[in-house]
Amino acid sequence: MSKAGDRILRSVKKARAYARGEAKEGFVAHVPGTVDVRAIRSKTGLTQMQFALRYGFTSAALRDWEQGRRKPEATARVLLLVIDKHPEAVEDALSAA
Repeated sequence: MSKAGDRILRSVKKARAYARGEAKEGFVAHVPGTVDVRAIRSKTGLTQMQFALRYGFTSAALRDWEQGRRKPEATARVLLLVIDKHPEAVEDALSAA
């Protein structure tokens, strides 16, 4: 088998092991293409301005995301997901800064 074929086969085996939950290393976490920004903010009970100030977003960006005029970049989507699942972790990290 060629070097390229061998690498492809190894990658497929690693991907299959990862999909089965047998391997955790060597793969990047999946970042969803969309997040429901309004629902995440609503869970916090904060206004758009309060949410933006607390988590470092601009109020204009937050408004655009909620109204569907813009989509958050991947890094913002990751932060939004962490805020959704573990807001205390984000607040703890930001308060320590």
